[in-house]
Amino acid sequence: MCRPRRGQRPVTATATAPRLERATLDKATSENFPVAPFFLPRAWREDLMAVYGFARLVDDIGDGDLAPGGADARALGVSPAGAEDRLALLDAFETDLRRVFDGTPRHPLLRRLQPAVRRHRLTPEPFLGLIAANRQDQLVTRYETYDDLLAYCTLSANPVGRLVLAVTGTETPERIRLSDAICTALQIVEHLQDVAEDLGRDRIYLPAEDMKRFHVQETDLGAKTASASVRALVAYEAQRARDLLNEGAPLVGSVHGRLKLLLAGFVAGGRAAVSAIAAAEYDVLPGPPKPGKVQLLREAGVILRGEG
Repeated sequence: MCRPRRGQRPVTATATAPRLERATLDKATSENFPVAPFFLPRAWREDLMAVYGFARLVDDIGDGDLAPGGADARALGVSPAGAEDRLALLDAFETDLRRVFDGTPRHPLLRRLQPAVRRHRLTPEPFLGLIAANRQDQLVTRYETYDDLLAYCTLSANPVGRLVLAVTGTETPERIRLSDAICTALQIVEHLQDVAEDLGRDRIYLPAEDMKRFHVQETDLGAKTASASVRALVAYEAQRARDLLNEGAPLVGSVHGRLKLLLAGFVAGGRAAVSAIAAAEYDVLPGPPKPGKVQLLREAGVILRGEG
């Protein structure tokens, strides 16, 4: 529902437009819960995958995870000299995004997005928010307070949930509020799963004030296994994510049919991921704790029965 998980699937330097799309869209299989599962109407699946393709590609630009060879840069009209300049690529991507609304975009994933934008009268703002988040990732690598992190999540995660509501024609102010809580929670969970990976990119999404409270130094995050202090910090942030998931969970009961199944899956994916972190005794440094399918289905069942 929200910001896609990272992960690179390279393609060759001579990638065609369909292969450029597939290299990005194939990453949907690594999500905690399917982005556009089979039980949704075909039109919804196609439009949600178009939104996912946009969100995945802008994250890959921001993380430096584009396929080797510069095919995406060429598609955006960026010269080979600028193909490694993430800010230049994000600028070009924003320019091409604007063509979705008033012209013909160059990149195949943005051409794929254009029909969905027109069908649902989507506005540029949520897409621009995701680009802004990735620009921020190039300039801001530490967050002093939890409120600072929440402000980042309003750009990096919440827009995708709002787009899901828009594509399915179910957005209301209250549903948007609940969706934002879920998306922020899912973003925090991803940060907890990816502490080691983020540190390798010189990024820390654990608030500095919380690190100080739990006596955690940046060097502690580079260890092979987590100390007691790091585990206590991760447990604290995981509880915050769990609380946000609980706050947003009524969104599931506010809709019906297959959309209810989809939203239950998103919440269940977040809860199962938190449970996996807890099962690892909050030691996230060896790698991201992953929830199993049984745990995911169990959580989804609880939500759909209205028990939590």
